[in-house]
Amino acid sequence: PGRVVCEQRGAYEVLMEDGDLIQATLPGGERWSNPLEKPAVGDWLQVERFEGLALVRHRYARRSRLVRKAAGRHTTPQVVGANLDVVFLVSSLNQELNLRRLERYLATIWSSGAQPVVVLTKADLCDDISRHAAAVASVTGDVPVHIVSAVADQNRDALLTHLGPGRTVGLVGSSGVGKSTLANWLCGDERQAVQSIREHDAHGRHTTTQRNLLRLPGELGLLMDTPGMRELGVWDVEEGIERVFADIEALTHDCRFRDCTHTSEPGCNVLAALDAGLIDPDRWHSYQK
Repeated sequence: PGRVVCEQRGAYEVLMEDGDLIQATLPGGERWSNPLEKPAVGDWLQVERFEGLALVRHRYARRSRLVRKAAGRHTTPQVVGANLDVVFLVSSLNQELNLRRLERYLATIWSSGAQPVVVLTKADLCDDISRHAAAVASVTGDVPVHIVSAVADQNRDALLTHLGPGRTVGLVGSSGVGKSTLANWLCGDERQAVQSIREHDAHGRHTTTQRNLLRLPGELGLLMDTPGMRELGVWDVEEGIERVFADIEALTHDCRFRDCTHTSEPGCNVLAALDAGLIDPDRWHSYQK
């Protein structure tokens, strides 16, 4: 057995049980044509080694699977990472912060089977942390939220509570939010290339180009860094939607009619809550979308 630590154009870097790092490829076969069946970073594989060749023979069952709709026009799923215990949803405390995007990420992570944790980076560059933190808390529910600064070495210990022996943590978020800087901070050295933020809009630059599974120091486990996602198309996230929008879901069960569409029906509990200002209209539109 071995674990996928990197994927490059159809080939997989697999860290084997004996410590060897090998390049393995997929043999032909109908099974591997399904994008949800293909190996992804974090997967455990059975690999058969020959003279100068290694073939993937089996992918072991996953305990979690982070999936999004692949970027582009085609409606196909893409496995971002597998066998993740925790996913750090990273967003920076500047113009990049977007509550509607956070909701989509949270729904995706909850549906994966992993535990989401929100990490708000670049605290050293933010003049109004409390306002941003309150806005984020309005959509995260009971999900842990940590405010950190890798540059100023602030609150690293809070993130370490989610790491440990045998645990795998993933990093996801938009381009330039500081995921690679965060990865280096947790690793204690420069594993991932980073770039300075752009001065005209305070956004980071897209740096990481592929998913990598990194070994953390000591007994902190493994960390999966990912390229920034310019778009996040949700895929099969019904369970996640119920978790992220639990407040709205609860209201939908108390309407007068079972088949209420929450648009114009009399006795609609959701419309009443909207009229009373109990639901943020933007949050309601996000739920509908």
